[in-house]
Amino acid sequence: MRFAIQRFALCVAFILCTTAALAAADSKTSSAEKARQALDLLKSSAPPAEKALACKRLAVYGQSGAVPALAALLPDEQLSSWARIALEAIPGRAADEALRNALGKLHGKLLVGVINSIGERRDAKAVGGLTARLKDPDAEVSSAAARALGRIGGDRAAKALKPMLAGAPASLRSAAAQGCISCAEQFLVGKKFTQAAKLYDIVRGAGVPAQRVREATRGAILARQSRGIPLLIETLRSPDKEMFGIGLWTARELPGRNVTDALVAELGKSSPDRQGPLLLALADRHDPAALPVVLRTAQVSPKNLRLVAIDILARMGDVAGVPVLLDAVVGSDTEVAQAAKTSLAALPASEVDQQLLVRMSRASGNTRRTLIQLAGQRQVAAAVPELVKAANDSDPAISAAGIKALGETVGAAHLGALTDLLAKSKSDDDLSQIQEALESACSRITDKEACADKLLSCLPASASPARCALIRVLSVVGTANALDAVKSAIASPEAPVRDASIRTLADWPDADALPPLLDVFRGAQDESHRFLALRGCVRLLDLSTQAASEKVKTYTDLLSRTERPDDRKALLSGLGNVADPAALKLVEPFLGDDQVRAEAEAALLSVATGIKASAPAEAKAVATRLQAESKSESTRDRAAKLLAGLEKGR
Repeated sequence: MRFAIQRFALCVAFILCTTAALAAADSKTSSAEKARQALDLLKSSAPPAEKALACKRLAVYGQSGAVPALAALLPDEQLSSWARIALEAIPGRAADEALRNALGKLHGKLLVGVINSIGERRDAKAVGGLTARLKDPDAEVSSAAARALGRIGGDRAAKALKPMLAGAPASLRSAAAQGCISCAEQFLVGKKFTQAAKLYDIVRGAGVPAQRVREATRGAILARQSRGIPLLIETLRSPDKEMFGIGLWTARELPGRNVTDALVAELGKSSPDRQGPLLLALADRHDPAALPVVLRTAQVSPKNLRLVAIDILARMGDVAGVPVLLDAVVGSDTEVAQAAKTSLAALPASEVDQQLLVRMSRASGNTRRTLIQLAGQRQVAAAVPELVKAANDSDPAISAAGIKALGETVGAAHLGALTDLLAKSKSDDDLSQIQEALESACSRITDKEACADKLLSCLPASASPARCALIRVLSVVGTANALDAVKSAIASPEAPVRDASIRTLADWPDADALPPLLDVFRGAQDESHRFLALRGCVRLLDLSTQAASEKVKTYTDLLSRTERPDDRKALLSGLGNVADPAALKLVEPFLGDDQVRAEAEAALLSVATGIKASAPAEAKAVATRLQAESKSESTRDRAAKLLAGLEKGR
């Protein structure tokens, strides 16, 4: 027996592996021909696995003519389930008759399978045969019969199942209850509400498992429609959490304004731990009548319930929630305020922004500051005039909020609002805040040319502090004319402007700034400027797309002009990123300098790793030398790993 089962399992695996190939062949054959081929295979002496595949095809293409051959397989332990799959799918009375006939011929699991198939087909003519099986000594058979009767439904099935609830052994009552509930469900769908309610109530009163009682309670409420409200409320008050959950589920399903009103009334009477779930159930009814209680809850309730209500306002999407949410935004609780901001983002932007603007113009103190921040976060373009007023406010907190919000909001056309503020700035703090806002705006605005034009138009007339700030902002813009302006500013007679220009070049976003920065390094007399320019050159060389050989030439020039160990360390660090054998020769002399030896070794290993595919011999020579000569254990370990990788790559 075990061998047969294993053999059949292997056959099934064969079926799965060959299905794709057969599908390709099937595409060229008519449905009738496919059915005929499958039926011929079924009648042949083919092995079970092939017959199983034939059953699978007949489930798709078979008609009533295939029923006798399939029915003959129902007593077959290996093929019964495959035959039933086809019989369940074949239309017509012949398949029903074949399954009914098998009721009196099979036993055990084979019989259970046939009963399940009858239930799947919902064959009303099988009710008598299934009713007889309710008293079968095999509990699995009687339970399957009860469930199948439930799927078939109707008065006869219900009449057969009712006595089983009280008279059957306790082990069978769950299946009997399932059958009754399924019958009642069909009554409910057919709008036979009275019959459904009676059957649900019988289940509720029987000694059946709690889960069946809960299922029947849900149905009993729905079957009573508006008359089910008292039972719904009773369910929501149940100490049993599972029954409470059924109540919440049913509260979402039972229609009607009077149901919403009853749930609203119950919300005020519920314990705090149940109010949140009940509020969510109310919201899921999508009944506008629930909005007032959600609004009240979002305003005056314990924090955890307010958070639930605030989230619901976003899901409801009603603009009536905007005033409540704006009130929450300016409240003292930061968590509630953040939740309100999130919910506002889900509501129609035009309505939110309009109410925000009205409030902002009338507010003062912390409330005004919070609304200004919200306008910036939402990028409300219409708020720019009000934000300019705020930026000029005598209250430093309001002013700072207005400046920041302008940076988050203005477009290229209104960038002048910030440059005007920059020209009027009276302190370093103001200057720093406005520069940061300008950088924020220029980073966000996609038209960099327009940003550059506006900034450059202000540059000549600006005082030194404002000019320095504008120069720093130009690196965010990064256009060619912005770079030209920064290069020109290096020659300024004002030391702060020169310093800002060199720092800006060192921070430029691309390698276009490398040539002028190299010139600064070569000609600078100020050590701090040389230091800045050198590090900027290393950064921009790394960003540059020029050939590695050209980078080596630049590094050769830079190294020839430096003697300080810190400068050489910076250059060696950059050289490590140049994957060219020439970089190795440039670095090797520094192995004899104890002050930079560690950096030189690291650079050599980095270059060697970069060229291990293109120049494996050179990479191996470096790794071999460092493994033998380095005083650093970590360097020797890295060299050994590189050598191992090179050997493996052969």
